[in-house]
Amino acid sequence: MNQIEILRFALRGLLANKMRSALTTLGILIGVAAVIMLVAVGEGSSQSIQQNIQRLGANTLTISPSFSGAGGGGMRVPVGGGGGGGGGNTGPRTQARDLSLADAKALTDRTLAPSVKSVSPVVNASSATAAYGAASHAISQFVGTYPSYFEAVNKPVAQGTYFFNDDVLAARKVVVLGRTVVEELFGTVDPIGKQISVSGVPFTVVGVLKEAGSTGMQDADDVAVAPLPAVQQSLSGFGSLGQIVVQATGAEATTAAQAEVTAILNQRHGITNNNPDYRILNQATLQETVSAATGTFTVLLGAVAAISLLVGGIGITNIMLVTVTERTREIGIRKAIGAPRGAILGQFLMEATLLSLVGGLSGVLVAFVGTRFTVAGIEPVLVPSSVVLALGVSLGIGLFFGSYPANRAAKLRPIQALRHE
Repeated sequence: MNQIEILRFALRGLLANKMRSALTTLGILIGVAAVIMLVAVGEGSSQSIQQNIQRLGANTLTISPSFSGAGGGGMRVPVGGGGGGGGGNTGPRTQARDLSLADAKALTDRTLAPSVKSVSPVVNASSATAAYGAASHAISQFVGTYPSYFEAVNKPVAQGTYFFNDDVLAARKVVVLGRTVVEELFGTVDPIGKQISVSGVPFTVVGVLKEAGSTGMQDADDVAVAPLPAVQQSLSGFGSLGQIVVQATGAEATTAAQAEVTAILNQRHGITNNNPDYRILNQATLQETVSAATGTFTVLLGAVAAISLLVGGIGITNIMLVTVTERTREIGIRKAIGAPRGAILGQFLMEATLLSLVGGLSGVLVAFVGTRFTVAGIEPVLVPSSVVLALGVSLGIGLFFGSYPANRAAKLRPIQALRHE
């Protein structure tokens, strides 16, 4: 008996009980679709998080105070004890210094910090409400900084222009708005050149930022950026800085830049016990950590979904055992007229494999359609390797779980099979 005949007998056996075959195929379909979809969701989540981090700049360091109440200037007493000193640093800091413009200026020293490309001091004005005509909007982030900030945190201008160093030196009250602020205040009106009132202070709109989208619970487009002195004079006061954004000369130089920045700030703040009054967020390191974590998460999702494939395989075993029992007399007749053991074994293995193949291909189709939709706010990203792996595993499951019933059928003695009721 050749392979074509074996295939024909297998198809005839499956079509003899269409409902049973369909239900068995459904188990494999669900398993394959679940594996591909969950891996796609994990990959989509990973890419979304990485894109959010990249929006801040892959070669960016963000320096912020590590103690409570930063932002008012002067010497501060930190909350709690040493907090992260490690080793023998068990005693609390007696004093902590705010971040200052002098700190930011020191970081621009090319001799001490050759890996630093730009330094952008940042202040944030709290409770900044902008108004234009009858419209008003409470801006989530009203930032005062330098022009280098736009490149450092990857905030390009889509319309108009950003402000320049001359605007900073002259403390001009000009502002670049995010898309959300523009929509709330101006609607469809061109905002460039218009004057808005921010907490009673007039600012002229010179540019609109490129749309960034939401990052979790925060709207990244609900932002306004203005020259640092203008914000200090009219909104925040001349206190300490909220942050210092440092851009390294390249992604590969980020670690070196962090070491240089740490050395400078430790010297200026008198830090000698590895217990600094500031913290540095390294975007490159954060991205590597998140990538590793989300990769593990994706593998875990795939492993959990693979359990459904195992359940589908057990279903194949059960169905094929029932099939062998029901067709015992048929097997006996075929063996009595000379069908070899290999033909019987091949037929039942072919049936199990066909069930897995149809279920696997259907699962791939369902998963492909499923990845066209957003799942819990995440756009799934189809991973080709997961498709190949899931389909290959489904075929392997068909062969593995179908081998026992097939072997059992092939071992039946003709006389015993013919006597079976």
